[in-house]
Amino acid sequence: MQAELIVDARNAVGESPVWVPEENALYWVDIPNGGLQRWSADTGHVYAWKAPEMLACIARHKRGGWVAGMESGFFHLQTNNDGSLDSELLARVEHARVDMRLNDGRCDRQGRFWAGSMVLNMGLNAPEGRLYRYGAGLDVIAAQLDGFIVPNGLGFSPDGRTMYLSDSHPNVQLIWAFDYDTETGTPSNRRVFVDMNHFLGRPDGAAVDAEGCYWICANDAGLVHRFTPDGRLDYSLPVPVRKPTMCAFGGSRLDTLFVASIRPGDDHDPQSLAGGVFALNPGVKGLPEPTFNDSL
Repeated sequence: MQAELIVDARNAVGESPVWVPEENALYWVDIPNGGLQRWSADTGHVYAWKAPEMLACIARHKRGGWVAGMESGFFHLQTNNDGSLDSELLARVEHARVDMRLNDGRCDRQGRFWAGSMVLNMGLNAPEGRLYRYGAGLDVIAAQLDGFIVPNGLGFSPDGRTMYLSDSHPNVQLIWAFDYDTETGTPSNRRVFVDMNHFLGRPDGAAVDAEGCYWICANDAGLVHRFTPDGRLDYSLPVPVRKPTMCAFGGSRLDTLFVASIRPGDDHDPQSLAGGVFALNPGVKGLPEPTFNDSL
């Protein structure tokens, strides 16, 4: 289960990996640089596009391209062969303050797009983050979930009836589970799923496998933890960087776990793999990532 470096990307904050099976390719973002990147498993080539704002999270759009959570709201992104990126603002988010952006996000099993917001400077410890849903009627809905410093770790059980969400901030480090109404897209019955203060690392981005287990990147610990649906730590896989950010299942059989990472600004070691994208053999299969459906 040794991690393999597939792209020495040196991303400032690599995030939101998404596998596209018909392209046999992995896409991901570099948040502060507004970068959208693609790695071809067939050729090993890496392609890159630049968005007009910080780019935090992506999901495939049913009309092609990507729905994206960025600084000011939700966008539709379309990549072009000449290296340009078309971006259309779909809906603006009314942040609680000006120094905020969207962070971790993904679609539920039905295709609604979710993303949390955060204050740019984590050191301010500002609990201004909220969770937003974008979908039906092309409206942005603020769920009755707020008070987050760094919302992260969004995930949905295989049947879609459980939603997971974490707060990565060192003062919090909790993962919650919610009952999720798949008809209305409404989370309820919030409870602590895992208290990461009892485990190595801070909870960052996540994925759910075909067995219903929850995989969470343990930032600052160089690990990816697998928790069973009852919140028990099953096992942990190491990656050769301190700050893994988010994981995603991919490959032809969805049995590869891809992991993005952070390259801290003070890391000037030319041999450092920080900011790279890695592949692991987790021993289980994942689930296809849902496509954004703007009719829900």
